Amino acid sequence: MTSPRLAIIVPCFNEQEVLPDTLRVLGDLRARMIAMNLISSESYLLFVDDCSSDATWEMVRRANSSDKSVRGISLMANAGQQPAMICGLEIASDDADCAVTIDADLQDDPEAIIEMVKKFVGGADIVYGVRARRDSDTWFKRTSAHLFYRIQRAMGVKVLYDHSEFRLMSRRAINMLKRYDERNMFLRGVVQSLGLPYDIVYFTRNPRLAGETKYNFSKLLALSIDGVTSFTSRPMRMIFALGIIIVFLDIIVGIWALTSYLTHRTVTGWTSLILSVWLLGGLILMSLGVVGEYIGKIFLEVKHRPRFHVREYLK
Repeated sequence: MTSPRLAIIVPCFNEQEVLPDTLRVLGDLRARMIAMNLISSESYLLFVDDCSSDATWEMVRRANSSDKSVRGISLMANAGQQPAMICGLEIASDDADCAVTIDADLQDDPEAIIEMVKKFVGGADIVYGVRARRDSDTWFKRTSAHLFYRIQRAMGVKVLYDHSEFRLMSRRAINMLKRYDERNMFLRGVVQSLGLPYDIVYFTRNPRLAGETKYNFSKLLALSIDGVTSFTSRPMRMIFALGIIIVFLDIIVGIWALTSYLTHRTVTGWTSLILSVWLLGGLILMSLGVVGEYIGKIFLEVKHRPRFHVREYLK
């Protein structure tokens, strides 16, 4: 095939500290890939500003005014990383043969994009960027990340270990993704469920150029919950199974209590009563929380509200 037109999509939220380096590194990478005849000269960078409160959008605007290979999308309100990525992908699918999503901090190695494009030209519709190792992470971060993937797998969600949102998608893959009209979309799971030919590129994670990461433990936990509740009803089945087990335990305890009463061996016990009340109360609240999470998603989905609103598009 001829050299494809590539769009490198960069979601941004308050990234003014890293953006100058991001523009320089990705701009140099684009130029080198064009010189290698790997991508078309019409390839471009697309920065999606998720309603930043700093100078991020003004920096994208200045870059666009001096270099038309830098494009920008400004969202009306903060929508989150995944809706910002989806916005960039949908717009890029109009004129790009393939698109790569990468975080603005460039901890995901941009050099891996070269191999991604080669695998796309070789026939892969999706190319995942996967970390080769996590030696640079703290013990807590490494453990929590692996726990995240194990929970997803245990709940029936298809995810790749050590893959985040760094991937290449063909226009065909993006067009298939656009058919998923969900408000709460878990991209990692949806993309892998498309069933298209895929490949993997391994890379070593770089240190953050500047600023602080926007992805803390609470956001990772929220993403994990979104992934599970968006793809499977297994938690509710587990609650049902837990209820059956408790019913059987109650029958056994009831037989024991009745036997003790008939044989006059009853002993007034405050501790066992309180422990039972707290245990059952906690299980009930947890169960209501799980069911409520699903009901909340239904509530958001049935209203069919748009995932994002574009305020400005610099082309």
